[in-house]
Amino acid sequence: MHLASPAKQVTFSALISSLAQNISTPLVNFQVNQPLAVPKSVPKCEVELVHHLFANSYYQPAITVYTPPTSCGPIGSWSAISLNWTATSNGTQYDRLAGVTLSNVEIWRTSTSEPTPGGIIWTVLKDVTKYIPLFAEPGTLIVDLNNVIDPKSGLTGEYDVRLTATFHQSDWLHPKAPRADLIFPLSTLSGDQSNVFAVPPAGNTTVVLPRNAVTAIVEIQATGNGQEEFWYFNVPDEYLPYIPPETTYGKGSFREVRVLVDGLVAGVAFPYPVLFTGAFVPTVWRPIVAYGAYDAPTYNVDLTPFIPLLTDGSPHTVTLDAISDEPDHALNPNWYLSGNIKVSLDESNKPTTGNITRYEVPSFRAQHTITPIGQDSYNMTVDVSQSVFIEATIVTGSGARKHITWKQNFHFSNVQSYANNASASFVTQRINGNSISTHNLLPVLLDNVDFPLSIDFEYVADETGSGWVATFDQQYNRNYLPSPWEVSTTIRSSQHANGTYIRYPNNGFNRTANGTTFNEFHYVDGKLNSYSRLVDVTNNTVTKDRQGGTLTWDFWPFVGRPWSPLADLLDGLIGFEAVRLPNRNENKH
Repeated sequence: MHLASPAKQVTFSALISSLAQNISTPLVNFQVNQPLAVPKSVPKCEVELVHHLFANSYYQPAITVYTPPTSCGPIGSWSAISLNWTATSNGTQYDRLAGVTLSNVEIWRTSTSEPTPGGIIWTVLKDVTKYIPLFAEPGTLIVDLNNVIDPKSGLTGEYDVRLTATFHQSDWLHPKAPRADLIFPLSTLSGDQSNVFAVPPAGNTTVVLPRNAVTAIVEIQATGNGQEEFWYFNVPDEYLPYIPPETTYGKGSFREVRVLVDGLVAGVAFPYPVLFTGAFVPTVWRPIVAYGAYDAPTYNVDLTPFIPLLTDGSPHTVTLDAISDEPDHALNPNWYLSGNIKVSLDESNKPTTGNITRYEVPSFRAQHTITPIGQDSYNMTVDVSQSVFIEATIVTGSGARKHITWKQNFHFSNVQSYANNASASFVTQRINGNSISTHNLLPVLLDNVDFPLSIDFEYVADETGSGWVATFDQQYNRNYLPSPWEVSTTIRSSQHANGTYIRYPNNGFNRTANGTTFNEFHYVDGKLNSYSRLVDVTNNTVTKDRQGGTLTWDFWPFVGRPWSPLADLLDGLIGFEAVRLPNRNENKH
């Protein structure tokens, strides 16, 4: 790569500096996602849950006592509940993981944008109707966002967060929303801290289900953190000697999240690789973040085959863990896991009985290969397949007999190329597979996933500076019926992005960074709601934005600041970003 001449840089920097002080309007960031598919014509009320400034906030979450509102119709009769997360920050800061927990159940996992000197603001809406059993009872609400302020390190960005809930009343046209009868947490059960398990080690929860439980669905939250944030760029331990030290971490690129009941695997998830806003080139993720950065995907497992065991009146251990395909299944630190069990009850008070009639959960099949492709250059391949097949017969207390079939089939492939002594690295990964659970041949959980990911990363340098360039291609394709209480959805999200981050140590400003993003998004659900959006961005400027579908009639269009080329340029040239890279010598807080 050829970089601009020093003379041009100094002259241009002087021009920028003379105008920078005129820019004060914050940048508006967003995630391309469908609008809320909730009733709009019914009476509703908004309740502020939390308004908090997260500065030096490690192990200092915002905690409030939640009380169900009484001005939004009878408690628990709502047709929908939605949350609004609006946050703002300015200065310099890393991207931070955050979570919202109600009554020890994590109901939202999100992350922050990295701020700009002029400030950044974002608003995210989330449908949390499936958690009505929690919102219908008093409880403790915790918002956890671990942040560090350290001016000596250049970290000055505080996060001002406001979280509100909107309760939509029900009527004859928009009836009370379907929901589980009970929700049990799978978490640390802390009353004053984050409820997530830091895995390893595995996270265990002791559970005693009602004896008349007839359906149980586990929902899992799973995020790689620290040495596991870029897990798809980790290489098998046996191949670490082939690349320079500090290039990346070991333990391989494959990750499987598991649910176990008393030590037996009940189901698995191959997690979607979320790219957070500090990944590689932070300016790439402005103003559009990668899919999942503001609303992390969750994964469901049908625990109903284990109902005969779980309804015996005794305590049982439900475990959440994550493993690699290394011989000892070991991970780096760490994965943040939590979950919940949504349960429906039989009308009778009599115990549910039955037994597991078929249990086939073999160890996954894994293969590693390494191939030289030139001097100090290698291709490394990881290929893994996994299957789950569990059948059970249950008899409810009221006499109904159910045949339960739970099947999963997944495939994972990851090819990493390291060229010229790892000065260039490339990853091509694909996760695909399906899960299906039928109760008396009727599907109650369906999940078909296809998650392709491609990243090209290359260090560049010449006489004026050094840095890197990166290109990203990622898709989130999912047909999903999470549970018998939720509507099915089909999402097709595609994002192509590229950017450059260059440091100029001897010139008028210390770095430049830019980013270009192309996003295409399609959504349809079982209620025939639809939405599509095509958005292109160059250096913070939205150059194309087309929307369509049935949800657009009531969708408030994204309104950001007046797009100013000067403002966009300044956001790319002034200050510095808290960059995260998949290597071992990066200083992180």
